[in-house]
Amino acid sequence: MRQLSALDAQFLSFESETNVANVAGLSILEGEVARDDLVKLVEERSALVAPLRERAVPVPLGLDHPYWVQDEALDLDYHVRELALPSPGTDRQLAAQVARLHARRLDRRHPLWEMYLIHGLQGGRTALYTKLHHAAIDGIGGADVLAAFMDVEPRPKRRAAERPAEPEQAPETAEMLLRTAGRLVANPAHLLRFIAEAMPYLDEIPIISRLPGAVPVSRATRWLARQVGLGQEVPELPKMIAPRTPFNGPVSAHRRFAFVELPLDEVKQIKNAFGITVNDVVMTLAATAVRRWLIAHDALPDEPLVAGIPFSLRDVDEEGPGNQVTLMITSLDTQIDDPGERLEAVHQAMRRIKDRFNLAPARWLRHLSESMPAALTGLADRAAFGLVAQTSPPVNLIISNIPGPQIPLYVCGRRLLAQYPVSVVTDASGGLNITAFSYNGQIAVGVVACRTMVPDVWSVTGYLREALEELKALT
Repeated sequence: MRQLSALDAQFLSFESETNVANVAGLSILEGEVARDDLVKLVEERSALVAPLRERAVPVPLGLDHPYWVQDEALDLDYHVRELALPSPGTDRQLAAQVARLHARRLDRRHPLWEMYLIHGLQGGRTALYTKLHHAAIDGIGGADVLAAFMDVEPRPKRRAAERPAEPEQAPETAEMLLRTAGRLVANPAHLLRFIAEAMPYLDEIPIISRLPGAVPVSRATRWLARQVGLGQEVPELPKMIAPRTPFNGPVSAHRRFAFVELPLDEVKQIKNAFGITVNDVVMTLAATAVRRWLIAHDALPDEPLVAGIPFSLRDVDEEGPGNQVTLMITSLDTQIDDPGERLEAVHQAMRRIKDRFNLAPARWLRHLSESMPAALTGLADRAAFGLVAQTSPPVNLIISNIPGPQIPLYVCGRRLLAQYPVSVVTDASGGLNITAFSYNGQIAVGVVACRTMVPDVWSVTGYLREALEELKALT
């Protein structure tokens, strides 16, 4: 029996009818897959993936964070579902169906995941859409969940179903309240850790960095720490204020989704030509695509956008459920017309935040979350989301790049042709999310948007292709 961390619990507490915290993967498989075979595979391997067998049990009156308790009987008839696309089964029909599924909240009476086997795709393919709640996993953890159901050969040796641990009973109310009292005692210590570790870096914390005096206090604290020999020289961040764009403000309850594959070897060709990283190229492709979309809608700001970049806090080979991630912010120079100059600006911006991250790993978000009484956290989360949606957003959009395996994988004996990420949009993070996942020589990009803000989401994937051709022409 595990208790949700404060950060995990925040993904539950901010959720509303419009802010939905689902993260997912869309697997495109060669050939047909039978539901019975998929159910058998899930039965065999679900014990390897804790979030698939655990449901969240709330503490009375919301006085503390919920607990993960193993579900006594995993109902695969509920969790593993099946549907078919109408003819002709195009990629756009598939994306529209995924967008509808992705916008639906997960039922908290069950373990927080659903799996949909989707038939009827053109070319005799099958899709598998797997949705989990962000309270249970982050991006890296989500990739690990999917990997548990994949094999490196089409016909692996059959394995006996993993025996799940004995179901644990939810803690009694008295035990919950006793643990809550212990956490309240520990809260001041977490707050002190947050103050000690985060004060020098207030200028990189979304929302907090916008508060009056945050940046001067941050810089003064860094200077003072250096004077007494306790601090390190870190790169200064430019002043970052997210300009208003059509994809900022309160999101609707509806989503759009589009996807595209880009050749990894072409991205590496650009990387090698300019002496930068694959991530720099991906970020520049996203910047260019967003720039073109904003120009097409006569909405390109004169100043840079501000992008949120998730950074993993997991140590090498560290595994486990829950969120081990923080959000860094960076300028996204969409206002630069020249593609070469835009690439260099993105490279420099990413180097700045990486240097700061390496000098002072940003675990401040976890310590701040742990310092707040749980009963106040949910109210604070919802109030903060409502406030930034109506006033000034901390970021314009989220861009993420997740490395994946570079070998062919198989699900139920069928080759995995592509693996597209399907991520989150919210009032605070903006109504546009571009997430890339590399697999077997391709970079699969999933673009999620609020339907009312970015109804033409497929244009963004087209602009990504054009952006790649533009950079290739410079090499």
